Amino acid sequence: MGRVSDLENRGNCSPPPYPPLFPAGVAIAGFLLFVACNRIPPDPTQPPAAEPETPVPTLTLLGAMTGEQQRKLELALEPFVEETGIRVIYQGTHAFTTLLPVRYEAGKLPDIAIFPQPGLMADYAGRGQLVPLDKIIDRAQLAAAYPPNWLELGGVNGKIYGIWYRASVKSLVWYDPQAFRDAGYTVPATWDELQQLSRQIIDDGNVPWCLGMESGDATGWVGTDWIEDIILRTSGPEIYDRWVKHDIPFTHPAVRDAFETFGNIALDPKSVVGGTLGVLAIPFDRSPDGLFTDPPQCYLHRQASFISNYFPEGVVLGEDADIFPLPPIDEEFGLPILVGGDVVSMFRDTPEARKLMRYLASPTPHQIWAELGGYLSPHQGVSPDTYPDEVTRKQAEILSEADAIRFDASDMMPGVVGTGTFWNGITDYVEGEDLDTVLEQIDRSWPESSR
Repeated sequence: MGRVSDLENRGNCSPPPYPPLFPAGVAIAGFLLFVACNRIPPDPTQPPAAEPETPVPTLTLLGAMTGEQQRKLELALEPFVEETGIRVIYQGTHAFTTLLPVRYEAGKLPDIAIFPQPGLMADYAGRGQLVPLDKIIDRAQLAAAYPPNWLELGGVNGKIYGIWYRASVKSLVWYDPQAFRDAGYTVPATWDELQQLSRQIIDDGNVPWCLGMESGDATGWVGTDWIEDIILRTSGPEIYDRWVKHDIPFTHPAVRDAFETFGNIALDPKSVVGGTLGVLAIPFDRSPDGLFTDPPQCYLHRQASFISNYFPEGVVLGEDADIFPLPPIDEEFGLPILVGGDVVSMFRDTPEARKLMRYLASPTPHQIWAELGGYLSPHQGVSPDTYPDEVTRKQAEILSEADAIRFDASDMMPGVVGTGTFWNGITDYVEGEDLDTVLEQIDRSWPESSR
């Protein structure tokens, strides 16, 4: 073995200075000499070769949150990324409802999706595309995290396919309290008082409502929210539930009356900024800006809790912006509250996706976003004291004191209706289409299998 070491350490390819003793020694010495003479010496001018990198575990997350909401979502995911080392690629788009079917047809579904409509989630669950969460997260854990009605909203045919990450109180009217004080206006408690306030604002030469429906491929949802809120207040939860299930058609008087009540505002050029053209052209996320101009371009804005994420920089909740619930119309039904939310579902059953779903079902990401503001969680593990401002705590109070709570109807209906013909129909109505024609077209689009 000493002779082998001597050979390997030689700096030239000369024959060894000793005669081999055995034929086997000849073979070994010759082989080692060949290796030594054909070894390529390292290039001193080049850095040493890098060790091959271990692939980083990655998953894709598709959602409708963009801008400031996306930033807060990513902050809420940071502890998960740091703890697991899993890279989360979030893909945010306003065109979620149209992009997801395209990716489905192309076979490029994300690992996980954050659905803004449980009806759309139910469509994919019905196709067998979603992974039941019962085998991933213990039912007892889910029951401890969410009230029964939220668990029910995430279920299809007795199985849970979605967990709720964000809730929105939709039945809110935003206003600038200082602008109200300067103009001598008071917060209305009834629909009659709201109408009186609107007439007073118009008589003062001002415009009551900020209202913008433009939302790209999702244009129309702002208007359908109005219809749903009005039906709850004029016809009550029972009729509302029957309408959501299509037990009563879109041509029913309750639905027609709600469209006309909305039209009394949206189609009145004195009631909305920019008139009807403004309603159609102003992006929903820019429509509240008029509350905060000097002088105000408008004094009232009906929109869900999340809209504060889009307020102009410098607007302070509680000082520059406050809320009151959209008032009741028929006293028989008290004060019902319309809610929405984002539900998370899993398309691909991977270890990475399972870990993220379990994390999203825990209080941690909910608490992080709650502390950042502009967010309301349905998770029972989030204390009201977590919210950083009085306005958000007031939203939680409105939700807890509601006489009835119903989920956004368009989000519960089959996707072809709720996020299709209903959205399109309310837009057509504002554009001037005959109301009866609009309602008949929406009703005819209801899938036969869901009738």
